[in-house]
Amino acid sequence: MEDHPARGRRNVLKALTVGLPGAAWAGRAHGAPQQSPPPDPAGAGRTLRFFNPSEAAAMDAIAARLIPADELGPGAKEAGVTYFLDGQLAGAWGAGDQFYRQGPFHAGTPEQGYQLSFTPAEMMRRGLAALDEACRQRDGKPYAELDAGRQDAWLRAMQEGEADFSPLPSAVFFQALLQATIEGFFSDPLYGGNRDMVGWKLVGFPGAYASFSNDIERHGVQWAGQPVSIAMAKPHAAHQEDEHG
Repeated sequence: MEDHPARGRRNVLKALTVGLPGAAWAGRAHGAPQQSPPPDPAGAGRTLRFFNPSEAAAMDAIAARLIPADELGPGAKEAGVTYFLDGQLAGAWGAGDQFYRQGPFHAGTPEQGYQLSFTPAEMMRRGLAALDEACRQRDGKPYAELDAGRQDAWLRAMQEGEADFSPLPSAVFFQALLQATIEGFFSDPLYGGNRDMVGWKLVGFPGAYASFSNDIERHGVQWAGQPVSIAMAKPHAAHQEDEHG
């Protein structure tokens, strides 16, 4: 986090994505998240599968500070980033199903990717608990109950590695949170985040369109269609039945 936060969400998103290290979350050494659709990607009647209420409250607060709502639209909290991450952590990726976990675990370079022994689920559970405990000791409240200024100060301390969450490096945990928030805000809504495709609408991304043939020759004209999710795509078999009766 910068001492003087970027003004406007487009600037915030630009600032967030500058210099993300390869060791941020799962990293190339252990493999990327295996996205498993949650049972209710539409958002109604959602239930948590991994987070407990305190963890979910902290993650909501973190997401709201990393990508805040503003005049351009909803932020990461409103987009359901917590539910996106909850679904990922509840599945095989959260359990480190494809991680190499035999050790030894030594400090690596950014190019080597994630080098810790924790699975994503273990890192998230340990990190959120350490953050809340540190906030209680310093400010008398868990992270989610602090004002925005103190929340930003804690994120900054984590980003710079000043918060002591031993044996989990707080800078690694911050990058994990940042990476997950960005992924949840811009992933296909099928995976639980990007509710109502707010992330795609913000940047003008069309989503999972099957064809742009009608727009290919429209040079210099802004594409003005509505984004399409994978979940909205018509199954191939059903499409063939409609065509052939």
